[in-house]
Amino acid sequence: MVPSPKPKRIVELDSIRSLLENGSIVIAAGGGGIPVIRDEDGMLRGKEAVIDKDLAAALLAKELNADLFVISTAVEKVFLNWGKPTQKSLDLITSTEAKQYIKEGHFAPGSMLPKVEAIVDFVEVTNNTGLITDPANIHGALYRDKGTKIVKG
Repeated sequence: MVPSPKPKRIVELDSIRSLLENGSIVIAAGGGGIPVIRDEDGMLRGKEAVIDKDLAAALLAKELNADLFVISTAVEKVFLNWGKPTQKSLDLITSTEAKQYIKEGHFAPGSMLPKVEAIVDFVEVTNNTGLITDPANIHGALYRDKGTKIVKG
């Protein structure tokens, strides 16, 4: 078992920002990236750890002041009571509601929980919208009623 620290900084943020400003499509923070620390000489050194990809992506979205943060996953929407007869999909929720659902244990650790936590962190810092959906429904989530939107409140 290796530690899973919360990401603190995106090392290549300036490069990512420059690429975006010049019209590039950038794929970054998938798989959480490679964890590094600065040694006593100021050099970056690899660190044995696993960085959560959702939290790394949220940090990147916050640092870039993204208008929208989308997490693509295996299901169209976030659900309460997942896999139970009382399962209920969520269309639009506030960050306060999401935090209550987290407290109540509705989201599985290592599955939907880090996604919802990452979106909540993003919307509370930026006041912008977060979206969770599957790849097939990203367009519909952006322009119609697909996916789960999380807003500050």
